[in-house]
Amino acid sequence: MKNISSLFKNNIRQYGMLIALIVIMIFFQITTHGILLVPMNVSNLVLQNAYVLILAIGMTLCIVSSANIDLSVGSVCAFIGSIMGTLVVNMKMNVSLAIVICLIIGLLIGIWQGFWIAYIRIPAFIVTLAGMLLFRGLTITILQGLTLSPFPDSFTFISSGFIPDIFSFLGPNLNVTSVLIGIIISIIYILIEIKNRTEKQKYNFESLPFIFFMTKVILIAFVINLFFFWLALYRGIPIILAIIGILVLVYSIFTTQTVPGRYIYAMGGNEKAAKLSGINTNKALFLVYVNMAFLATLAGIAFTARLNAASPQAGLNFELDAIAACYIGGASAYGGVGTVIGAIVGALVMGVLNNGMSILGVGSDMQMSIKGLVLLAAVVFDVFSKARSKS
Repeated sequence: MKNISSLFKNNIRQYGMLIALIVIMIFFQITTHGILLVPMNVSNLVLQNAYVLILAIGMTLCIVSSANIDLSVGSVCAFIGSIMGTLVVNMKMNVSLAIVICLIIGLLIGIWQGFWIAYIRIPAFIVTLAGMLLFRGLTITILQGLTLSPFPDSFTFISSGFIPDIFSFLGPNLNVTSVLIGIIISIIYILIEIKNRTEKQKYNFESLPFIFFMTKVILIAFVINLFFFWLALYRGIPIILAIIGILVLVYSIFTTQTVPGRYIYAMGGNEKAAKLSGINTNKALFLVYVNMAFLATLAGIAFTARLNAASPQAGLNFELDAIAACYIGGASAYGGVGTVIGAIVGALVMGVLNNGMSILGVGSDMQMSIKGLVLLAAVVFDVFSKARSKS
C-alpha cells in the first residue's frame, strides 16, 4: 500500500486528469442521453480535435524545456493553409509535392523563431507573439481576405478518410481490421509493461505489487480494445488518428528513452545546472522550437484538409487550446515536468468538454468561460502541489 500511495502522489496530476476525463465522459454520456459515445460521435471527436492533439505534443516540449509557450502556432496553421490553398487550388500542384513544400516552410519558420529564442535569447513569449502577428498578416495578404476551396479528395482524405477494411468481405457492419489493430496494440502494450516491470525489479526500483500491476494492465488493455471496437462499429480508424498515434509513440519514446529527450527535462528543471553538466542548452532549446513549428505545420495541413478550405480566420485560438491541454494534462507552469500522454489526456478533456457542451446546446461564450475555469484549476493545482512538495 505504501508503494501504491507513493506512486499516486508522484503522478497525481496525470492520474487526477485521467480520472477527471472519465468522470466528464460519464457526465456527458448521461446528460446527452447516450449521444456522446455513439460510435459516429467518437470518430467525429477525434477528427474535430486532431489539430489540438498534434499541437499539444509540441507545446509540451516547449513548456517542459523552459516553462515557455509558442503563441504563433495558430497563425502558422493558417499560414500553411494559405500556402496549401495557393499551391493546390490556384496552381493545381500535386498534393504530395505541396505538402512537402509546406513541411519545408514549417521547418524554416522553426529555424527563424528558434534562432532568436535560443541563440539571441529574446524571450519566447515576445518572439512567438511577433510570429503570431507576422504569419497572420502574411496569411491575409496571400489569401487577400478570401477563402480558397475546394481541395481535391486526395488532400481532404487526410482528415476525413479511414483505413480501409481488408476483411470487408466478412460483412459491412463491423470493421474487422480496426478490431485486429486494437488487439495488436493492446498486446504490444502488455509486453512493454511486462518488460518495464522486469527491468525495475532487476535494479530494485519501486514497482506496483503484482496484483495491482495486472489489474492496471488488464484494465488499460480492455479500454484500448473497447475504443477500437467502438471505432469499428462506424467506419474504422481515421487516417488522422493513425498519424497522431505514430506521433504519440515516437515522441513518447523520444522523451523517455533517449538522451536528447532527457536533456530537455534537465534543461527545464534547472538550465544552469544542465549547462554545467555539459548539455548544449542553446541547441536543445533551438530544436524544441523547430519541432514546434514542424508540428504546427502538420496541424495546419490536417485542419485545412478537415475544413476543405484555406481561410484567413483559420487557427484562431489554436495556441490557447494547445497550451490549456498541456497544463490540464499535467505539465508544470515552472517547466521540467510534463508528458506527451498527459498532454493527449488534457486535449481529450478539452475536446470532450467542447463536444458535450455543444450537444447540450451550451453557448460558445459559456463554453469559453468553463474551459477557462478548468485551465485555472489545473494551474492552481500545480502551484499548490509544488508548494506542498517543498514544505
